[in-house]
Amino acid sequence: MFKNKWLTGVVLAGLLAASGVAQAEGVSFVQPKDGATVSNPVHVVFGVDGMKIAPAGTMTEGTGHHHLLIDGKPLPKGQVIPADDHSLHFGKGQTETDLTLPPGDHTLTLQFGDGVHRSYGPEWSQTIKVHVK
Repeated sequence: MFKNKWLTGVVLAGLLAASGVAQAEGVSFVQPKDGATVSNPVHVVFGVDGMKIAPAGTMTEGTGHHHLLIDGKPLPKGQVIPADDHSLHFGKGQTETDLTLPPGDHTLTLQFGDGVHRSYGPEWSQTIKVHVK
């Protein structure tokens, strides 16, 4: 089709991006999916694309760790993510957890933060809803 390999690569990359196959930078819930009905303990798996996981205290650019906000919203960039019963820190670089939630509807917000727990902002968060049986 194309004789120029560089042009072929550019065309293929454009087609992948246009099709939505290429993943955007940010965090994601691998499990559970948005709208899922779940049972306790709720197994949650975190994903990130475009940054590297590093333990708390690491201040290398392009690194951070996950925080899970239970029934909370994304935090503004630079705001320190609180540590309490509704804001779980995964400062050892964990990418999954099991948690127990009361029966009913809940929102889970995955928020990526830097080495001193400052939010990378709403663009580095994802919120899903789950129903706990």
